[in-house]
Amino acid sequence: MDIRPARADEADALSDLARRAKAHWGYDQAFLDACRDELTYTAEEVGAGGFFVADDDGEVRGFYALAKVSPTAMELDAVFVEPAHIGRGYGRALLEHALAEAGRHDDIERLVIQADPHAAEFYESAGAVQIGERESASIAGRMLPLYEITIER
Repeated sequence: MDIRPARADEADALSDLARRAKAHWGYDQAFLDACRDELTYTAEEVGAGGFFVADDDGEVRGFYALAKVSPTAMELDAVFVEPAHIGRGYGRALLEHALAEAGRHDDIERLVIQADPHAAEFYESAGAVQIGERESASIAGRMLPLYEITIER
């Protein structure tokens, strides 16, 4: 497996992957429809950088998006793994790559993660500490756990 920068022409495929991964957790169609905009990535967004894919012999198995949100923090905007490959180490590899990528910036001290509740155990097992909650951008009133991981140097 190789983790590489995503290409702008992969935006539609990454959006589809994100929606399949979200659906994997048993959310109903109304919920998935409400999340559609949030799980749709444009070629411009992907092409601007911060998106990385787990590529296994030319097949995208997952991806993440990383963005600077303050002078000392980056946020893991997305981590999605193809449902057939969940539990095979792709998510962990993507998270470790995101931490290393954030660590390449001398001013970044922490990685912030707004997690789907189904991913909470995954992030906690990777050393993330819950620091609060944040309202979903898709579902008004739905609060999501907010985590952070300190960047080790």
